[in-house]
Amino acid sequence: MADPSSYRPRPGQIPDSPGVYRFRDEHRRVIYVGKAKSLRQRLANYFQDLAGLHPRTRTMVTTAASVEWTVVSTEVEALQLEYSWIKEYDPRFNVKYRDDKSYPYLAVTMNEEFPRVQVMRGHKKKGVRYFGPYAHAWAIRDTVDLLLRVFPVRTCSAGVFKNSARTDRPCLLGYIGKCSAPCVGRVSPEEHRELAEEFCDFMAGRTGTYLRRLEKRMMQAADEMEYERAARLRDDIEALKKAMEKNAVVLADATDADLIAVAEDELEAAVQIFHVRGGRVRGQRGWVTDKVEEITTGALVEHALQQLYGEESGDSVPKEVLVPALPEPVEPVQEWLTERRGSNVSLRIPQRGDKKALMETVQRNALQALALHKTKRASDLTTRSRALEEIADALDLDSAPLRIECYDISHLQGDDVVASMVVFEDGLQRKGEYRRFQIKGFAGQDDVRSMHEVISRRFKRYIAEKEKTGEWAEGEDALTEDDGRPKKFAYPPQLVVVDGGQPQVAAAKKALDELGIDDIAVCGLAKRLEEVWLPGEDDPVVLPRTSEGLYLLQRVRDEAHRFAITYQRAKRAKRFRSSPLDDVPGLGETRKQALIKHFGSVKKLRSATVSQICEVPGIGRKTAETIAAAFAQAAPAALAVNTATGEIMEDMEDGAPEVTEGTPGEPVTAGTPDERRGQET
Repeated sequence: MADPSSYRPRPGQIPDSPGVYRFRDEHRRVIYVGKAKSLRQRLANYFQDLAGLHPRTRTMVTTAASVEWTVVSTEVEALQLEYSWIKEYDPRFNVKYRDDKSYPYLAVTMNEEFPRVQVMRGHKKKGVRYFGPYAHAWAIRDTVDLLLRVFPVRTCSAGVFKNSARTDRPCLLGYIGKCSAPCVGRVSPEEHRELAEEFCDFMAGRTGTYLRRLEKRMMQAADEMEYERAARLRDDIEALKKAMEKNAVVLADATDADLIAVAEDELEAAVQIFHVRGGRVRGQRGWVTDKVEEITTGALVEHALQQLYGEESGDSVPKEVLVPALPEPVEPVQEWLTERRGSNVSLRIPQRGDKKALMETVQRNALQALALHKTKRASDLTTRSRALEEIADALDLDSAPLRIECYDISHLQGDDVVASMVVFEDGLQRKGEYRRFQIKGFAGQDDVRSMHEVISRRFKRYIAEKEKTGEWAEGEDALTEDDGRPKKFAYPPQLVVVDGGQPQVAAAKKALDELGIDDIAVCGLAKRLEEVWLPGEDDPVVLPRTSEGLYLLQRVRDEAHRFAITYQRAKRAKRFRSSPLDDVPGLGETRKQALIKHFGSVKKLRSATVSQICEVPGIGRKTAETIAAAFAQAAPAALAVNTATGEIMEDMEDGAPEVTEGTPGEPVTAGTPDERRGQET
């Protein structure tokens, strides 16, 4: 715990101008980002008597080890820079709204030749029209089912569409009139796009004109005594009215507005948002957050606006945003919203009339959401805190291990040896910091030596990054690689957990001792009896079966095992795909795996006789002869392709000396130890 006075800047150093500031901890990790109209006045508030600070603000300033700032010319620039840094660094002490659910949208893929209507979640894509969010996906499907009678737009997937086009037969919806069947050419691309645009216009709230048009056509058909067509139009009108009833009119027609309400207590806040388009409530969503410092309702609203509109396109920002309290000052926020929309945006507090009444409804929803969240979260927060405390007591740690890293080794009889590293912070997964390793050569034959190898590589990289700049780098690139990506191993854990017993723990401890690291605790969790092993101890620590600490360690261990075995299976699948066994007709994955398991490797299988191959269960003599013939034909090029590098090499069982590593989603690197010594752990 740092003393804020040890890193407090001198008063004359801090400029009296707008800017954005960052607090960093002892490992140079950004833990808080803020903006200020006057940096000098704002930062002075953090360096007062600790007893006068909000409890969580006090925790933040004592966790921090340094503060830095960037001066900007306007408060709007400060707002934009603050949002960018919060998204980039994900500071643990900033207000971060968490969606209390994943909200579905009704999406129309106008970026395709034949637009498709579907339910979508997640990030919005360019060229797709979105309506919502809705509370439930079934509500979207019910609405779409009603509207397809009038707007028979395609709803099928790309695979179904291509299959129907290939067979020249539409799907069921095409036969019952709920799809215009563009797949078989019933309508042209231009006609289908016009249908999709009419669908979007109706969903956007422009309903009156379209209904009047249908009613006029119905009356005209009746006058011409085309009663069947008039009846169909009548049913279409009823279907549209029924769909409209699902979204009641709450404001004057053509009103586009977002209403934001906040319910809060000393520790948490809940935000509820109603999206009103064309006078109707088109969507609703809610967020919750921990209040990590003393913060006003206006500041909570400002953060909610950043979260809501920071990554949205301009047409998602309505003309009017109604809030319970205005940010202070309000002008920069309003100017920022205007820039996002491209035209004026009114940000105000409703005072009377229908908008105030609707705001009261949104406020009641926020209060209910906060009460429900507290019911769900109270036990969760308490449980996680108790679990960390139990682990600290059992392992005799000075404090609760806020960051835990767990390592596991996975292989199939010595082939495709890999390792995983998973990270838990505050008892929760940090999947963005997971890492995976490839291990080849001597270490692959021994889990203990593999564990030593992985721990050494991980912490060698940590030490190299630390020594590269003497201690920790200052400035923008302190925690980034030369190519701009975050450094892989920048932060040390308080606890290292290994999947295994006394031998694996001893190997991990030895690796840390060889590197001179003595401030990181190590333990192992053995699967057989779920015993916790400590270095140098002859007897394990036995936690009660009902212990929350044991449950957390089991979750960490199981997640490391899952991550390792997923990577190992992916590597094994690539190896199988490049095997001569793929060319054997009628040989499926089950019998391929049985062959590899029986012989141990493709190389040994290649040298086996027909009689030896027949010994494998499920392999007859004819199949064995075919397998032997396939290997004989492949003998001149009996080489395997390293799927990590693309280079051709001998079968992996021969054990090339290289050690490769990779992170999820990026290719692993390869090379000789001398070539890689300066670039990896």
